Amino acid sequence: MLDIFYNLQSSLRLIDLLDVGIVAFIVYRVLLLIKGTRAMQMLTGLGILGIGFYVSSTFELFTTHWLLSYFFDYLILIVIVLFQDDLRRALTHVGKNPFFAGASAEEEREMVDEIARAATRLARERTGALIVLERETGLKNFIDTGSKLDARVKSELLYSIFAPTSPIHDGAVIITGGRIAAAGCFLPLSKDPNIDKRYGTRHRAALGLTEDSDAIVVLVSEEAGEAHLVKNGKITTNLNEQELKQSLAALLDLTKHQVSLPRRMKGWLAETGSQVKSRD
Repeated sequence: MLDIFYNLQSSLRLIDLLDVGIVAFIVYRVLLLIKGTRAMQMLTGLGILGIGFYVSSTFELFTTHWLLSYFFDYLILIVIVLFQDDLRRALTHVGKNPFFAGASAEEEREMVDEIARAATRLARERTGALIVLERETGLKNFIDTGSKLDARVKSELLYSIFAPTSPIHDGAVIITGGRIAAAGCFLPLSKDPNIDKRYGTRHRAALGLTEDSDAIVVLVSEEAGEAHLVKNGKITTNLNEQELKQSLAALLDLTKHQVSLPRRMKGWLAETGSQVKSRD
């Protein structure tokens, strides 16, 4: 036993530890990304088929082994087809930049107040609305589907955009860098087959966008007359103006512009750890 330990110690380089650490971190982040999604269910299904392939080979189940061997011959193509949405989302997360932002903390506080005020008024008057806040993941593809505005975020402007007489009231408003980039934008609908049947197209659009990006969506339901908050494919329902302000301020982390790069990294690691604890 001591000889094995000595040989391992003598052959192990510092760069090998770094290599293992990088691979472990990548696997860890991938598991966090797919945990609780359809990708995890499909991955579990592939694992069961893999076990079946091993069992059929061990116990000489020739027909089953032949069938599964043909299946695994095209495994790469099958994975690409099955996980195309998840692969796209993973690449988007890899490419996003968490250390730069386009608006100051003070401007974002003012923006949050204006959004909460507009959403509360729209909910009170039962006028539907979708207000998207871009974060690290770029939303240019969706911005290009709407009417470009490049305007300051004001509650009066948001209200006028979603007024029933407005020609662009059916689409979404996308806010980027603290400014309204476009209105009347089309968003992707959620592909989740288990979505609540009560949710209409507006809810499905908000869920669809937040499933594929880190955007935050303020959703106003005209049927319920309530303001909701949507993030990571989850809806927080029936928020009043103060609750909406507090939730948006927490999600946007309005103090992030005053924090140094090492402290941001420390906060990011702490957030990742808290996510794991909450899921456990």
